[in-house]
Amino acid sequence: MTAVTDQDHTEHADRAGDAVTENDQHDDGRHGEGAPEEKRTDTEGGGAHARVGSDDASGRTDSAEAAESWDDGLIARRVTEGTAAEQAAPLEIRSHSAQPAAPLAYDGVLRSRLEALRELVGLSRARLDNRTLAEAGRVLDEASTRRRLSGQHTVVAIAGATGSGKSQLFNALAGVPISETGVRRPTTAAPIACSWSDGAASLIERLGIPPRLRRRPLQNGDADTQLRGLVLVDLPDHDSAAVQHREHVDRVLALVDAVIWVVDPEKYADAVLHERYLRPMAGHAEVMFIVLNQTDRLPGEATEQVLDDLRRLLDEDGIALGEYGEPGATVLALSALTGDGVGELRELLGQFVTERGAPARRISADVDAAAVGLWPVYATRRRTGLSEEARDEFAARLADAVGATAAGEAAERAWARNANRACGTPWLRLWRWYQDRTEPATGRLLLRAQADEEATARQRVEQAVRTLADRASAGLPAPWAQAVREAAVRGSQGLPEALDELAARAGLPPGRPPRPGWWPAAVLAQAAMTLLQVVGGLWLLGQIIGFMAPNLGVPVLLMVTGIVGGPLIEWSCRMAARGPARRYGTEAERRLREAAAGCGRARVLDPVAAELLRYREVREQYGKVAGVGATAR
Repeated sequence: MTAVTDQDHTEHADRAGDAVTENDQHDDGRHGEGAPEEKRTDTEGGGAHARVGSDDASGRTDSAEAAESWDDGLIARRVTEGTAAEQAAPLEIRSHSAQPAAPLAYDGVLRSRLEALRELVGLSRARLDNRTLAEAGRVLDEASTRRRLSGQHTVVAIAGATGSGKSQLFNALAGVPISETGVRRPTTAAPIACSWSDGAASLIERLGIPPRLRRRPLQNGDADTQLRGLVLVDLPDHDSAAVQHREHVDRVLALVDAVIWVVDPEKYADAVLHERYLRPMAGHAEVMFIVLNQTDRLPGEATEQVLDDLRRLLDEDGIALGEYGEPGATVLALSALTGDGVGELRELLGQFVTERGAPARRISADVDAAAVGLWPVYATRRRTGLSEEARDEFAARLADAVGATAAGEAAERAWARNANRACGTPWLRLWRWYQDRTEPATGRLLLRAQADEEATARQRVEQAVRTLADRASAGLPAPWAQAVREAAVRGSQGLPEALDELAARAGLPPGRPPRPGWWPAAVLAQAAMTLLQVVGGLWLLGQIIGFMAPNLGVPVLLMVTGIVGGPLIEWSCRMAARGPARRYGTEAERRLREAAAGCGRARVLDPVAAELLRYREVREQYGKVAGVGATAR
């Protein structure tokens, strides 16, 4: 394996140097006055540049040791020496005088979806953890970054498993050996970019590909025109044993506009490919190409059979296939070694790049994927919120807790008692006064009953809040249901004390209950009846002691009239006081119920309603983000 002589190395280096010189001269003519400065910049790193160019074309020619490693027999197919140096793809030269490419422009629908997603994330920051919103935030950042970059270029990555021939396909599309191919695994250690036109430097820098790994394709007028705007990236093997290689693949796949998945007849059904990549990226079918490579190894009709089985697997993965004019992934077979089918892929890529729609479709698919991932924390299949019935029941429970009904009944009894006292006979009022004075004290029992009543009232308030929280959070996604319950619990703190204060302030009004207009007349009549009794009694007493002439009829009639008339007036007043007493008690109960409902509304219902309103707002924004397609999924 030492057939390569020193003279051969010299000739290889000379040809490589001539190729780089010719490209520099070509750039001189193209860039004008700015070229000398750029050439000096390239010359500063020119040793590395020339070496990379010659390495990719005809092997490392800097030393005999490098030549031996290139010709060590492990490389499956070697490029012809006579043309390799002349076809070596130079590094991309960025001109300071070149006009920057126009930025990417999103259509109105995608802009509104991105704006809704941004609003959705902003509204959800306080309710959802950062891990849940991480993917949505990443999509927003990438969409903003991609929009500022070139809209005239489409970045397409070639991905595949070990031995699938993706680097060979990369070289076939470029028309020149750029990415090293061979049986050594892994062969491609880092992403390599090839750009068919200027102005893509910022896009390639976004992928983290250094200048030493950037190439230009073979100068071909038809191919350059057909693929103008294409930036092709060869990725390491996605199933490489090197963790760093897989990290390169995952990082670049999240940033490119489209992906060409290269599979071979042996590993097209690999579980790693389908479960880790194709199935999660099913929503990106419109920016995916599925290429069955190495068809030259398949006999007869085996290619169609493998393609049919591949389409079946893709259908199981949920990937829509772009057949019969429908949007979806493009599936085709080719052989990068023989070139069979490569022209068809180049033509499809040319149409794909010319449309300039892949970046927006990729971002739209990313938004769809983010919406699907957020479905569990925003979507619900049942009606949510608080009904009027639930609100009324909560208010009724609070009213019961403060004893609104009992307070109304007490107010009614108080009004009736005052009416009886005002319109009752003096003798009955004196008897009631005596009973009140002689009734034994029961203060200790009242204190114990009051403490028990307060504990019961607190339990009723807590039960009312729990019931309301359960009803308000029913059907909500877990984070929003938790937020509703927390709002209810925060509002319930101090609620029993506030209700007790309201009951003391809004229950019975201070002072005596109001008196109707007929009370003075009833009091006057009752006084008249009492006066008749007194006059009749004194008259009889005067007759008994002989002070007055005997005449039993008149004094007895006066006394009977007073004795019968007093209770009769009292009974009439009691009957007449029922209506006003009932209205007075009802008004007191209503006033206390309204006070309790207002307190509960301010402390519990309003915070809960605010959380429900926030959820409705984010649900509305989520509907804009998801769209019909994502919602259906």
